[in-house]
Amino acid sequence: MKRITIFMLLWALCVVGGFSATVDTINVLSEKMGKEIRTVVIKPHSYNGQEKFPVLYLLHGYSGRYDSWLKDAPHIKEMADLYGMLIVCPDGGFDSWYWDSPIDPTLRYETFVARELTAWIDKQYASISSREGRAISGLSMGGHGGLYVGFRNQDIFGACGSMCGGVDIRPFPNNWNMTKSLGTQREHPENWDNYTVMNQLHLLTPNAMKIIIDCGTEDFFYQVNLKLHEELRYRNIPHDFITRPGAHNGAYWSNAVKYQALYFYTFFQSSKKN
Repeated sequence: MKRITIFMLLWALCVVGGFSATVDTINVLSEKMGKEIRTVVIKPHSYNGQEKFPVLYLLHGYSGRYDSWLKDAPHIKEMADLYGMLIVCPDGGFDSWYWDSPIDPTLRYETFVARELTAWIDKQYASISSREGRAISGLSMGGHGGLYVGFRNQDIFGACGSMCGGVDIRPFPNNWNMTKSLGTQREHPENWDNYTVMNQLHLLTPNAMKIIIDCGTEDFFYQVNLKLHEELRYRNIPHDFITRPGAHNGAYWSNAVKYQALYFYTFFQSSKKN
């Protein structure tokens, strides 16, 4: 018997039109920031409002928006169907980096994603309202956010990931408007140390959460991802680290998200058995 991979099955179902995921575009109020945040919620075809589904929170990159994942990787709708999960894509602002800014009290994106958004989704949708039913990941700026928010909110998320993520911001002090949230590295070096993923590893204990990291060898973030992988190994923190030829672009993360969705599906399934 020929072996049929999960991706072959995905392709076959796409061809025959076997998917019917639906997309809601909604506004979620952030009381901490005093504004509504545009958000996409992808519901699998089997969603009926009764059975509770796990949720994957996907964060966009710098200069992106709530619908960027649908544009860069429209097959995430098929993955919602295939794996039986809700996929939630919030607007993280042009350059938020998903922090609660230490210098601007109006920027509270960590609080929004980890606390306000998850609570809103659990209230409005049939979702599993525990860390065993929640994962978070993202691309580039959102890859930083996936790990940063995940590591710092382990009571909310049981698994987290990053694709092409800016997992150590310190080598890039003049890029991507990060000074807007942190101040300059020269004047506020403590902010750049305290708000990078690399310096959140003390929050981790072995096997406390599932972690997956993916970055291409031609990506300008490759070296910081490699260093993160090595530091996690040094600390004996189990994780999956995937790398292959590829640059910092949509072609890479639209492929990477397929592996991550399967990884999180496996986590959700294993959580059911425990």
